[in-house]
Amino acid sequence: MNKIMMSLIVVTIVLAGCVQKEILDDVNLETGSAYDYVGNKIRGTALVPVYLPDKHVENKTFTASSTLSRDFLRDVQRQSPDPLVTGSLKVVLFGERLSRKGILELMDAFQRDPSIGAGLYLAVTEGEAKDIIEGNYGKRGNAVYLSNLIRHNMLTKDVPKTNLQRFLFDFYQKGKTPYLPRIRSIEEDQIEISGMSFFNIGRVVDTVPASKMFYFKLLVDNYSKGTLKVKVGKESAAIESIRSKYKMQLAARNPLTVNVQLKVKAVLNEYSGERVTSKEINQIETNLHKNIEVECEKLIKRFQAEDIDPVGFGHFVKSRTRGFNFKKWENVDYQHLKVNVHADVSITESGVIE
Repeated sequence: MNKIMMSLIVVTIVLAGCVQKEILDDVNLETGSAYDYVGNKIRGTALVPVYLPDKHVENKTFTASSTLSRDFLRDVQRQSPDPLVTGSLKVVLFGERLSRKGILELMDAFQRDPSIGAGLYLAVTEGEAKDIIEGNYGKRGNAVYLSNLIRHNMLTKDVPKTNLQRFLFDFYQKGKTPYLPRIRSIEEDQIEISGMSFFNIGRVVDTVPASKMFYFKLLVDNYSKGTLKVKVGKESAAIESIRSKYKMQLAARNPLTVNVQLKVKAVLNEYSGERVTSKEINQIETNLHKNIEVECEKLIKRFQAEDIDPVGFGHFVKSRTRGFNFKKWENVDYQHLKVNVHADVSITESGVIE
């Protein structure tokens, strides 16, 4: 028994000696990065937080340009007084010009780096990503602010869940188009999510504005929370605590038809009229029901016109079709696919009136 224990101790010591140690005080932890296409090169900007004695965080950046994305980390190492490591990377931004040219090379580098987590948040920007990441967004550092902005809007607002893992899954999945949130600057120290951008072969080909994200999320993700304003004649209603589920059904094959069932439950939090009766609630439900069906079908037709499939109809039909011909789907079937959206809306509670 003693010989076995001694052997285990020796093996542990030997293996421990093979691990490269990285002391936090002796490295620069990259928490965010931004990539832009400038000239004919990719410009990368690494964000490193510097923690000050008063508990504020200073946003230190290192920038380098290269024709190869994999050269970026090597080049910025020459500017850093300590080794730059990516194990704490929280968010990556892609500039507008780069996202339209293509981000596949960069995505390949991310997925091959074992130190980068699958939950990494990705986003595209209006204008240059460097300008966004070099802003000043509070005391906790820009990477924390950006990642919290994206996470909050995914959990409680209109942004569908997405990250590095989901983006790569959608990209490699036939019959599914990946998408990312789009960010823009509205003040020197303020940014917002301005829409959703959709990719085709790694390039952004279309973007829907923030006003349409609610309807897009209904088609691809389940709401656990959410808010929406609904017009009822001259009055307005604020709908909150929206919960939704979606389900697709292959209704027919000739012509190819898919039914999308959307079940939405919500709370009427505020109404501008004098009082809320069952009549007003029914009218709000009817208006919301019509809005959802009309706007969702418009989005689907837009996706078909752009030859993208972020809802994943191709993947859905393929999973229910033996001998599925994906080439025929891309060239003919998807463009002629008929989609019927059916919304079931119910207001479960009513609250404050003005």
